[in-house]
Amino acid sequence: MMNKIKNKSKTGGHFLVEPISMANVYSREDFSEEHNDIYKLVMEFDREKILAQKEGIEDYNPNLVKSLIKEMGTLGLLGIDVPEIYGGINLDKITTIIVAEALVQSPSFAVTWSVQTGIGSLPIVWFGTEEQKQKYLPKIVTGEILCAYGLTEPSAGSDATHGKTSAVLSKDGEHYILNGEKIFISNGKWSDVYTVFAQFEGDKFSAFIVERGTEGFSVGEEEKKLGMKGSSTTALIFEDAKIPVKNLLFKVGEGANIAFNCLNIGRLKLGASTLGGSKMVINGVTPYAKERRAFGQPISKLDAITKKIADMTIRTYVTDSMLYRTVGLIQSEIDLLDEKDDNYYIQMGEAMEKFAIETSMAKVYGSDTSHNVIDEGLQILGGYGFLEEYPLAGAYRDDRINQIWEGTNEVNRQIIAGFMIKKALMEELPIREAILEIDAFMSSGKLELDNQILSTECQIIEIAKRFVLFIFNEALCKYGQDLKHEQQLTEIFADSFMDIYAAESTVVRACKIMDSNLPEPTVVDIAKTFTSEMANRLISQLHTAKNAINEGEQSPHIDQKVNEFESRIRLSTNVIRLKRNIANYVYKNNKYPY
Repeated sequence: MMNKIKNKSKTGGHFLVEPISMANVYSREDFSEEHNDIYKLVMEFDREKILAQKEGIEDYNPNLVKSLIKEMGTLGLLGIDVPEIYGGINLDKITTIIVAEALVQSPSFAVTWSVQTGIGSLPIVWFGTEEQKQKYLPKIVTGEILCAYGLTEPSAGSDATHGKTSAVLSKDGEHYILNGEKIFISNGKWSDVYTVFAQFEGDKFSAFIVERGTEGFSVGEEEKKLGMKGSSTTALIFEDAKIPVKNLLFKVGEGANIAFNCLNIGRLKLGASTLGGSKMVINGVTPYAKERRAFGQPISKLDAITKKIADMTIRTYVTDSMLYRTVGLIQSEIDLLDEKDDNYYIQMGEAMEKFAIETSMAKVYGSDTSHNVIDEGLQILGGYGFLEEYPLAGAYRDDRINQIWEGTNEVNRQIIAGFMIKKALMEELPIREAILEIDAFMSSGKLELDNQILSTECQIIEIAKRFVLFIFNEALCKYGQDLKHEQQLTEIFADSFMDIYAAESTVVRACKIMDSNLPEPTVVDIAKTFTSEMANRLISQLHTAKNAINEGEQSPHIDQKVNEFESRIRLSTNVIRLKRNIANYVYKNNKYPY
């Protein structure tokens, strides 16, 4: 089994400079008995309550949705992140992600739950005064009231901190007067409490708790959407809205900290939702592929369908590995905190902020995966996939928003690259030292591994880290801080970082499974296939980056190094054979097997 580091404070992006042999990858195989019980509980609720009434939910039925939210409240599933003193059950962040993954039958309902337990309530949990917490949280955890989060504006989407909604103090000093508009607000029509962001005195981005019925505050009409038709999405309108001064959340000018800390956990929950959805699609199309016949045989025997099933399974397994590794890192950091500290929840937000790179990766890779899996699943169903009576037509529409909200995938890629640039220039990570050690590693470096099953893949991942660091350093030398404006380049780096994190998470998890009492050889096939294809992508992407940095001109030193990396990173893995093995294992189980 690979060596592990536990209870040691780290920071995001550390995977890039730490040997894979030191990687501590939390995965679903590490779930406690309580985690597994909650997963089963939510899956049962989702099947018996949500699926049974899915048609009513999707027909936009606020009363039905609110009643189901209250039922979740009675099960404690609205208070996972809320202290017991306010009616919550205060479990770990892993539990939050487990519940998000398990709520798969109605994406619309999952959105309502996610906002209620995430961006809608966490600002109050983490940053609220004692009075604010006592007033709102007990009713939020029972579902008596719903909550929402107002950040996006018509002229400020992913750059929401530059919004135009304004706040000024009234002459008598008793109210903040808000003017402006928020758009795309989930739970907008149904909520009683809103966390709203505004510029106080022009440039102090701040957050306020706004109650339904506040003078000067109104809610717009429901938007007509491509998907998620069973959820509420509206605008919030402020026309000299009078917000009591006691409803300021935290401090004037601290709105960005509140907004971004809440978005980090929101991105993880979205990654979990896309993971659950991807598994459900595989579970639906696998039996169909085995039963549907064409050319005198089940279409599952067709090699093109075999490839699709394998690719869907690989991407889903990788998403799972990245997601729980990330929440494991966050939880380990939270476990180092003192719950009795008055600033515990502020420190919790800071702990999550440390891993903004990884949470953005989980969001991007998860949403890209679900988009791919649903598209391929619909293709396997053929003409039936295009019919509304089959589930993938609606899933196709519902899924499309996942690459947009919680920050578009383009913006999240800039977050990934931007934080890496910052950590490199500010020396928050030993990137400089790692770059200086590249030559020594390439000439004689060898990993010491306890597990030899995937030793070649581990070595390839280590070379991949140095390859991307080498090109990344060339870009930093040329552009410095201005690299962040070279967005085609930064997207390449973001995807490269993400591919390495994904491969490492998958390989380490596979090694852990093979060392367990229940080894499953197919996970080795998944890890081998993903690593081989990752290496090919990396070669292509970094070659493009090198040509851009050098303006298409030859550079003998750089070209020689790149050729060395490319020759060392290529694998001769027979991915076609491995994909047949993977698909056959899925067919044997008749569902996603992990």
